Amino acid sequence: MHKMVRIRVIPCLLLRGNYFYKTVKFKDPVYLGDPINILRIFNEKEVDEILILDIGASPSRKGPNLPLLRDIASECFMPLGYGGGIRSLDQMKVLFHVGFEKISLNTIAHENPNLVTQAAKAFGNQSVVVSIDVKKGLFDNYEVVSRNGTEKTGRDPVEFAREMEQRGAGEILVNSIDRDGTMQGYDLQLLRMVSSAVRVPVIACGGAGKVADFGAAVKDGGASAVAAGSMFVFQGKHRAVLISFPEQAVVEGVFAK
Repeated sequence: MHKMVRIRVIPCLLLRGNYFYKTVKFKDPVYLGDPINILRIFNEKEVDEILILDIGASPSRKGPNLPLLRDIASECFMPLGYGGGIRSLDQMKVLFHVGFEKISLNTIAHENPNLVTQAAKAFGNQSVVVSIDVKKGLFDNYEVVSRNGTEKTGRDPVEFAREMEQRGAGEILVNSIDRDGTMQGYDLQLLRMVSSAVRVPVIACGGAGKVADFGAAVKDGGASAVAAGSMFVFQGKHRAVLISFPEQAVVEGVFAK
């Protein structure tokens, strides 16, 4: 019997200022709490990796909050990724030095796509993730948007993902803005379109509400990994803040079906 490839399940945590928040469709951020306290809980739950995205950094044109990120990296036992406000190889070098293993590029991948190429050459493809935020248009066409969902790019997600793969991105994170925070399931059509067009792993993001959604993203969407936010930080219909993570056996069960 062949061994099942382990599917990574990644909490995606949104930083704004010095605290974690969670959005719905990239709007109405809800305060979650102090990053160090939240990450300590995830440490205990032995998650595969964590992705931290600073949602305030690119819109305000600020760089990464290095003092806070240094503290976060020193507290975290699992592999860490970071995205938000990155504009140079020097910033990436500092982030890798303090303990981050992956850098997620989004807005800068549009403004200076050559930086993706340079980053892949300098740090290795496996260290570079390109995060693609996608919105559905009036006629169900998909468009890539940047600067935390505030700027249209006119780019098609499939074509953009292909270009980023050619430039050296080791992974593509596909985030559906329309599904963000809704907990109604991933956009499987969007995932299929992108995952069938590239050879690098695709991380599904935006819409997970239950463990079965992870299985659908992998089996029906072609994703290689799954990321989620609301599902791990809210509890019940009133969305009370409670940090949780499914048992490994439960996750493996949904992928084994």
